[in-house]
Amino acid sequence: MVNRKVDIVLLGTLFVCTALVVHALDNGLAHRPPMGWMSWERYRCITDCSKYPDECISEALFKRMADLMVSEGYRDAGYEYVNIDDCWMADERDEDGVLQPNKERFPNGIKHLADYIHERGLKFGIYQDIGTKTCAGYPGMVGYFKLDAETFADWGVDFIKIDGCYADVELMVNDYIKFGEYMNRTGRPILYSCSWPAYQEYDGIIPDYDQLKETCNMWRNWGDIEDSHQSVVEITKYFSDHQNRIVPHHGPGHWNDPDTLILGNYGLSYDQSKSQLAVWTVMGAPLLISNDLAKVRPEIKELLLNKAIIRVNQDPLGIQGRLVKTVNKIEIWKRPITPRVGHELTQAIAFVSRRADGAPYPLRVKLQEDVGLSNSTNIKGYKVYDLFDSKAAPLLVRAGSTFETRINPTGANLYRFVPQFGTNFISF
Repeated sequence: MVNRKVDIVLLGTLFVCTALVVHALDNGLAHRPPMGWMSWERYRCITDCSKYPDECISEALFKRMADLMVSEGYRDAGYEYVNIDDCWMADERDEDGVLQPNKERFPNGIKHLADYIHERGLKFGIYQDIGTKTCAGYPGMVGYFKLDAETFADWGVDFIKIDGCYADVELMVNDYIKFGEYMNRTGRPILYSCSWPAYQEYDGIIPDYDQLKETCNMWRNWGDIEDSHQSVVEITKYFSDHQNRIVPHHGPGHWNDPDTLILGNYGLSYDQSKSQLAVWTVMGAPLLISNDLAKVRPEIKELLLNKAIIRVNQDPLGIQGRLVKTVNKIEIWKRPITPRVGHELTQAIAFVSRRADGAPYPLRVKLQEDVGLSNSTNIKGYKVYDLFDSKAAPLLVRAGSTFETRINPTGANLYRFVPQFGTNFISF
């Protein structure tokens, strides 16, 4: 999480570490955008298990979610991580400085929970903070970088999110790098999710994305997502406003992260759920769900398990899509993906409505001028697949012509445009 209401502590005066032999995290992980489930957006820091036994941050919650990942088909669809966020710790480390889970809520310890998750063919993620305390006030990492890295490796952690509360935004980068080096030296491959860009961006500091790529597998660029369409729109706007400087640093092994998918909670309608999923897919973002998997409505579950959409999100090229144009409050997002046909790549294209007229809005666009599709004389047209409607027959659309679609208020349509070299194409 990104908590701006924290005291700033000068880490450089509190923790000094000599240079290590390993100079960058090189773990061979996250060749595709990571997929899984994470607790924070839905469950925050609920710790009262007497009042909220099914919602408190506890061993029982994460075991239940792991079981649901398997029984509801999420694991088989590619969602593999089960990640704890803040509020899992005891208030203090033990006498040897080792982090401890809250004994009442995690009675069998973290290693036991990790084993439980691994036994179900899933991977286990955990949370810490680069500062003196976590955002919720639990013990931070300052002075314990090496010990915490070794502890997480001993527990069988596969994914670690390191937050940035109670840390100096200008000094934290070196500490993120140091922790990554210690973690790499454990010999256990642990996906490293960093948060320093989010804190620096809020303070007007442009992060060094080359350092990020050398250090982290993914990173939060902006603030925490909340359970509302407005929050999704605000985060999306950050990514479109800054796409020219952040898109080039996104790709296999190192991903920009707009935060979790909130489909299946309280704040999004069905069409707004399609909108978030469409934009995250075209951006090639990590797909980390944060909801109660037991209460996801069938139509939302169908979206989350949509094989065609997951295939686009997980495209091996790992190119982040861009906002290419806005027409009458309809955003057009485009992403190059496989397969390559001749010299041309397929394109994933989302039409995202920022309208609330009350009726679906018909949009007619020129494929070359508005959408930015190829004007190559070799391409005769495109076979167009509706990724939200697997039963719809693909359309054959002539290159250089127009395309028409109709988008529901605050919703989105998502298509795959595959280059073609034959005939029998149509123009709208």
